Amino acid sequence: MADRWALAPAEDGGVDVAPLGPDGLPAGPVRREKNPAGAVRSRPEVTRWVWRSTADVYPRLLATGVRVERCYDIEAAETLLLGHEGRYGEPRSAAAALARLRGGPVPPDPPQRAAEPGAQSPLFEPSGSALPLADLLAVYADQQRRHEKAADPARMRLLTAAESAGTLVAAEMNRSGLPWSAEVHRELLRDLLGERYAGGGEPRRLAELADEISAEFGRRVRPDLPADVIRAFAQAGIKVRSTRRWELQSVDHPAVAPLLEYKKLYRIWVAHGWSWLKDWVREGRFRPEFQAGGTVTGRWVTHGGGALQIPKVIRRAVVADPGWRLVVADADQMEPRVLAAISRDPGLMEVAGRESDLYQAVSDRAFSGDRDQAKLAVLGAVYGQTSGDGLKNLAALRRRFPKAVAYVDDAARAGEEGRLVRTWLGRTCPPAAGTGEDTAEEAGIPVGPAEDEAETPADGQAAWVPGYASTNSRARGRFARNFVVQGSAADWALLLLAALRQSCAGLRAELVFFQHDEVIVHCPAEEADTVVAAIREAATLAGRLTFGETPVRFPFTTAVVECYADAK
Repeated sequence: MADRWALAPAEDGGVDVAPLGPDGLPAGPVRREKNPAGAVRSRPEVTRWVWRSTADVYPRLLATGVRVERCYDIEAAETLLLGHEGRYGEPRSAAAALARLRGGPVPPDPPQRAAEPGAQSPLFEPSGSALPLADLLAVYADQQRRHEKAADPARMRLLTAAESAGTLVAAEMNRSGLPWSAEVHRELLRDLLGERYAGGGEPRRLAELADEISAEFGRRVRPDLPADVIRAFAQAGIKVRSTRRWELQSVDHPAVAPLLEYKKLYRIWVAHGWSWLKDWVREGRFRPEFQAGGTVTGRWVTHGGGALQIPKVIRRAVVADPGWRLVVADADQMEPRVLAAISRDPGLMEVAGRESDLYQAVSDRAFSGDRDQAKLAVLGAVYGQTSGDGLKNLAALRRRFPKAVAYVDDAARAGEEGRLVRTWLGRTCPPAAGTGEDTAEEAGIPVGPAEDEAETPADGQAAWVPGYASTNSRARGRFARNFVVQGSAADWALLLLAALRQSCAGLRAELVFFQHDEVIVHCPAEEADTVVAAIREAATLAGRLTFGETPVRFPFTTAVVECYADAK
């Protein structure tokens, strides 16, 4: 009995399924089933399902209580393969892949619909771009051949399997939702913002702060309009270029303190206020739409709800169900550890082979025990911040860990020259193409860690814009330098999630949140210790699967709490 089957929705509402052999070709006749759930439920021996898109098929299975062990997502694979072939940004749908295979006109990808507040998923219904099973299998067979032509076929196959596993995890998290107490949220808003005024105007505390700011300037100022604030400072004889927190903090004026407080509270009101609560929280759950591999580096994104930018104060509303706990796990210094693994630098691997503070260990070897200096040097090497003291720090790091610095230097050089740059498993950074006026931030060039939750992405990096074509080769070099580390970290995280998902399969525990280097598992209190151990074991397994046998360790700091805010 084949353990791998293909599944394709049919026009009459049923599905066509067929067993596949080791070569990926049909190993039996095509069979028609009434619905996907019946097709999967009647074949418990199948360990991997091949289908067009997890986001299309899997939510319908989950709605009937059916889960699958593994899958192969053809459209996720197409995205990875196009990138590997230097064709990132071309249409990625199965229909487009079929057209390329047959030499016909390639249809554009259908536009992605925005997530609807409170909805299970905007992709719950079929997207209308399904292919007959025979055509789907033709694309699948072609993808198997293209995997064999990759720079490292085994790694590329592993990457595709990991990305497909990520699509399953994302769909399951979309279904489960993040536990959320509307009552606690409303109490927080009352404490922070005061009473709501009729008509939807600013709440009391914001109105008070606006009055205080205006009084300090001696005229009416709209603190929610940066241009008005900049003009007010100019009239007071102070030149500011923006209203960002770091710039305002350097200004000596009595309006600064209430202005900073206003900006912080205004962001909460707009992004996570009463309207957000009404739109996004249903039956004790916040359900954003997670998308695996939403950026070119492989990092995840969410569509709607701002799930990846939950302010620390609002995290108090993330509360476990009665008798349950949240296991919140943060990877410790993940990117420097990944750099050690991919560069194979003996010294850095030795340092990263310990669960203790990596930056302190680096400082003891290269910076006379100055941890802050060591951290700046390591992050400077990854992010390309090499001016001023950064250049001196990088030189010290290069002397002690030459292979690690050379690895990111080589990636930066390749990026500057417009060559393809790949993660350890083969995810590929697009080459420069033509000319353009994109800024580094618009194109996803890392600008360093976020300094203001209200003004920058939570991970300090904007999403990559497909088709990016900057004339600034140095900016692209900086992106490529970071890409090989951050992208490889994203690949490792996918395998971590896949392993953790398997470990939790026999438990009541559910993965409910993932962001770059943080994962949250919601579980009964009696399962918490088991989940903590499962996270540790999954991290070790993911490290071995991703990077092979190295001394590098990937420890997590875990907290078992009833409230997300108590984890940090």
